[in-house]
Amino acid sequence: MKAVRLHEYHRQPVIEQVPEPTAKGPFDVVVKIGGAGVCRTDLHIIEGQWAEKSGVGLPYTIGHENAGWVQEVGSAVSNVEVGDTVILHPTPTCGLCHACRAGNDMHCENSVFPGIDSDGGMAEYLLTSARACIKLDPATRPEDVAALADAGITAYHAVRKAVPLLYPGTVCVVNGAGGLGHIGIQSLKALTATKVVVVDRNAEALKLAEELGADETVLADGKQVESVLELTGGNGAEVVLDFVAEQGAQQDAFAMTRRNGSQFVIGYGSNIDIPTIDIISTERNVVGNLVGTYNDLVELMVLAQTGQVTLHTKKYPLEAALDALADLDAGRVRGRAILTP
Repeated sequence: MKAVRLHEYHRQPVIEQVPEPTAKGPFDVVVKIGGAGVCRTDLHIIEGQWAEKSGVGLPYTIGHENAGWVQEVGSAVSNVEVGDTVILHPTPTCGLCHACRAGNDMHCENSVFPGIDSDGGMAEYLLTSARACIKLDPATRPEDVAALADAGITAYHAVRKAVPLLYPGTVCVVNGAGGLGHIGIQSLKALTATKVVVVDRNAEALKLAEELGADETVLADGKQVESVLELTGGNGAEVVLDFVAEQGAQQDAFAMTRRNGSQFVIGYGSNIDIPTIDIISTERNVVGNLVGTYNDLVELMVLAQTGQVTLHTKKYPLEAALDALADLDAGRVRGRAILTP
């Protein structure tokens, strides 16, 4: 089968032939990929940012946002069968450790992360597990929902955690309205009555944010912090969802929060430099976010299949994977880029 393989950090992947995976374990599931999302994390992987944390051996197949059709199942699989349309939770888990039992399955002690620490889904087929499979309506097109498997669940998970802080009368700033941010906006509108203020440096992204229900938009022109403070009576927002967190945006996000406010860090790429006295004197919080739970993805798919959350996508054939990566890196993708093997 064809697959997008990374052979060396700081060099582009190559598309080459590799053996098709097979279901060898009792809970193994092989999925025929119908859609594979292209994520900024893929760019960070190529840059070597994940090399130490993932411990993956090169070469391997990238791609961690996947949906498709069940091709083969192991002997003990009972929740899906061949031909089912599925979206895959990005981290197949054990179901037995404390984190899994507590419903925090993205912190499973025995999980793997296809596309990060093992072969992923930018290929014709992917090996996963029964615990990762969420069965979808057969009419669902995998290429329309694939990016919800990581970008979607990550944005939704952050919003879900912030919901108790976003009662009516509050303000939530969405810092960055790109591939994750545009899902975050829709999740906020579906789950809360907060006022949604969207900040982005791209006018087209702000236009999309308005179409998705943003109450206010702010162009990141160097005066975005002042603009947000002006919109909030000088106080700042109760919550800032930082979908950028690099190139200075992470510092802006903290500056946009009010006393006792919270900066949810979702994007990554740079360090946050905050004087500790500014944290304790105002009781502000910096909250990390990692993917999301299996149940988060189930809930998100309910919103998606009822039309409350939609993905704005640009589709590429598998053979054009390098074009998709280049377009994402250059900022030419509004929403998400999707490979369709």
